[in-house]
Amino acid sequence: MTGRLFVFGLGYSARILAERLRRQGWRVDGTGRAGTLAFDDDAGIAEALGSATHVLSSVPPSIEAGGDPVLLRHGARIRQCGAGWIGYLSSTGVYGDAAGAWVDESAPVGRGRRGARAEADLAWQALDPRVRVFRLPGIYGPGRSALERVRAGTAHRIDLPGQVFSRIHVEDIAGGIIASFGGSAGVYNLSDDLPCSQNAVIEEAARLAGCAPPPLLALEEAGLSPAARAFYAENRRVANGRARRLLNWRPRYPTYREGLRALSATSSPAIASTDPAMASADQR
Repeated sequence: MTGRLFVFGLGYSARILAERLRRQGWRVDGTGRAGTLAFDDDAGIAEALGSATHVLSSVPPSIEAGGDPVLLRHGARIRQCGAGWIGYLSSTGVYGDAAGAWVDESAPVGRGRRGARAEADLAWQALDPRVRVFRLPGIYGPGRSALERVRAGTAHRIDLPGQVFSRIHVEDIAGGIIASFGGSAGVYNLSDDLPCSQNAVIEEAARLAGCAPPPLLALEEAGLSPAARAFYAENRRVANGRARRLLNWRPRYPTYREGLRALSATSSPAIASTDPAMASADQR
């Protein structure tokens, strides 16, 4: 199967997807840093959507835009296009704090710090019956992982017993999206199989890098940005069973151990990232 994908926001995760599809013979166009069209090129985007078989947005909502900029400017064009598949990269931050409990796609959204993200998530679901929404936890991959922060001396270990997060390797995001091309529309969590503390990830990265892990600090001592501190205010485990059942998707890197080990074997230049959970889903 080959097709023509148009992407709003060819950023980190979407570029990995684009590379895989191009190797399979797909044509991929889009907006963003690696894109071929400007976001405000209405005529060009209308033409591209007219020939697209698949449409994906990885653009987060913004205060400046007053919501989801893709829906606000191009929502009607997307709804009217003939693509058989429409996708949106959302965030598991829509679930808010679950006190460490498991959350699946049936959990309520909009309870946490990502109110605008939850509104965008729901708006994409309401846009069209063809839409697939992918809720992503902390994203890591080549050049953007705990390995880079450990080597740079910018990693932190925070003394918060019981704090648990989920994460996803960027290659597994691409794999989940591709698996959905033959699956039903709806909402899917794409996460690995082992939610754990960020400290465990940092300690494994330090082991692979051959250096001592950073000292254990209280949250107040770590000098984190307000955004990073807010991240630690939420605690949840993200279940991926729906994607496994309905899409027959399996993560290539089921835990951070396999993911970091593969990255350690193929080191790449660092990409600056200060988010304690590798990269948030707003940095896709």
